[in-house]
Amino acid sequence: MQVIKDVLPLVKNGGPTMIKNVVKNLMKKVTMNDGTAIAGHVVLITGGSNGVGRLMAEECARRGAKAVIIWGFTQHRIDDTVARLQQMRCTAKGYQVDVSNREAVKAAAKQVLDEFGQVDILVHSAGVVSGAPLLELSDEAIDRTLGINLNGLFYVTREFLPGMVARDHGHIITLSSAAGTIGPALMTDYAASKWGARGFMESLRNELAKNKSAVKTLTVCPYYISTGMFDGAKTRIPLLLPILKPQEVSDKIIACIESGQQEVFMPPLVKYTSLMRVLPTHWFDAMANFLGINDGMNEFTGRK
Repeated sequence: MQVIKDVLPLVKNGGPTMIKNVVKNLMKKVTMNDGTAIAGHVVLITGGSNGVGRLMAEECARRGAKAVIIWGFTQHRIDDTVARLQQMRCTAKGYQVDVSNREAVKAAAKQVLDEFGQVDILVHSAGVVSGAPLLELSDEAIDRTLGINLNGLFYVTREFLPGMVARDHGHIITLSSAAGTIGPALMTDYAASKWGARGFMESLRNELAKNKSAVKTLTVCPYYISTGMFDGAKTRIPLLLPILKPQEVSDKIIACIESGQQEVFMPPLVKYTSLMRVLPTHWFDAMANFLGINDGMNEFTGRK
C-alpha cells in the first residue's frame, strides 16, 4: 500500500524528476534495513584477537558496546586484546575457542550466555587459508579450512540465533571473501569455504525474512587484506583491485552494521563478478587472468 501511496501523486501530477527520486527511495527500502547501533549491545567476535576482528572489537568499545566478547585461538593474543578493551573502559571477556569443534563451541557459548545473558551482534571473523595447489593439500589442511571457515558458522550461529529470534532482535555478520565470488587458482579449499559462507548467509537471510524475523545479516566480501594472513599475495592492477588495509575494512563493516546494509564488496569491482558471469566461461576466465586473479597467490607465504 505504501508503494501505491508514493506513486499515485506522481501519476497525477507528472514530473520525471519526482518519479526518479521515488524510485531511488523505493530501491533503498528494498535493499536496506534499519541498522543496529553498537552502543548498548553485547558483541561477540570470533577471530577477535587478530587483524580486522581486533580492530572491530576496539571500535565497538569506542562506540559504547555494553560488552565485547572475544573468541580466539591463541591465548596470549586473546589476553592482550581483552586488556586493551578494558583499558578503553569496556566490559570485555576472552575465550580460547576452536570454532571448528562443535563441543568446544557449545561449552564456550554456555559460558557466554550464563555470564552475559545474550549476544546481540555476532561477528564471524575467524578464518584460515592454506594457499597451496589441491594436490599438495593434506587432508588435515582441508578439514581445518572447511572446519573453521564454514562449519564454524553453523556451530556458532546455532548457539546464539535462538535468543536473537526470541527477542526479535540481533545482527549476524560474516566475513566471506572475494574468493566467495570467484575461484582463484591455489585456493580450492579456501574458495570452497567462502562460497559456502556466502551461500550460508544468503539462505539464512532469506530464512529469517520468510519467518518475518527482525534479525539482520551482513555478508562481507573483501579482496586480500594486509593482516599477515595473506602475506605474499599480490595484485596486478592495484587501481582496480588494491590490497585492502585492515582499518578500512573494519570501518566499512562497522558502518554497514549501523546502516543495515546486507552485503558489502571491497573493492567495488568484486561486486560485479556475478554480472560478468553472463559471459562465456572462457571469456570470464580470460578476464580473471587479465586482472591477475589466478596469479595472486603465486608468492604467498602467509602468517609466520
